[in-house]
Amino acid sequence: MRIWLDGGLQDARTARVSVFDHGLTTGDGVFETMKARGTTAFALSRHLDRLATSARGLGLPDPDLAEAREACAAVLEANQVTHGRLRITYTAGYSPLSSDRGDQRPTLVVALAESPPTPEVTSVITVPWTRNERGALAGLKSTSYAENVLALARARQQGGSEAVLANTQGQLCEGTGSNVFVVVGGRLLTPPLESGCLAGITRALVLEWTEAEEAELPMSVLDEAEEMFVTSSLRDVQAVRRVDDRELPEAPGPVTAKAMRIFQERSAADIDP
Repeated sequence: MRIWLDGGLQDARTARVSVFDHGLTTGDGVFETMKARGTTAFALSRHLDRLATSARGLGLPDPDLAEAREACAAVLEANQVTHGRLRITYTAGYSPLSSDRGDQRPTLVVALAESPPTPEVTSVITVPWTRNERGALAGLKSTSYAENVLALARARQQGGSEAVLANTQGQLCEGTGSNVFVVVGGRLLTPPLESGCLAGITRALVLEWTEAEEAELPMSVLDEAEEMFVTSSLRDVQAVRRVDDRELPEAPGPVTAKAMRIFQERSAADIDP
């Protein structure tokens, strides 16, 4: 496997990042994950734009998006997996063993791994922890992911593939690595960005391509939703059949099935929408 590091391709087995890299010692970095098929990555331009937005949100120097694009192309060409997960990681680089940043250039890594298509239907678990919609990292695709690791592990223990979190106001927010959509009274709804959720790429496309609406939603909406699905760059649109101990009436229901069909058709027609 070949990855991109320090401006060029390297063997993944021998590539090295410093143990003093701030991404390792403090989680001071941002990242993007894309669905890869052969030598192409879906919605690459949108992901690169969000990488830059997240970097600015952390106060990091703007990433060289031309290099990032070149790196993605080189890694995809060098490895050519059928179904893959392409990840860009951008950190503050070599820094002191503290919260202070150093004055070295940032680290840019692009790597690829096999990732088979996800099932059409899944189950999710709610967890007791919250997203802080007013926190410094709200809405940023940060590498500070330990909260998500913990929440996802709880979901796995209870038979789910994703954990769903509220924000500090008790409103529905997001999953650990996904956005949440519900159908209530026939309307397709998703929390607004002000809830603290990530501005997901798939979320944005579903909002553009379907009749979905943003709305503030209490967590109790999960007890009454007629349908539910989660979205992410690797899940696309994935129907939810169970939330905690509640089985939903249909999975996928008619609204979800329509969203799945539209997303599949539109994304197949344009690899970089």
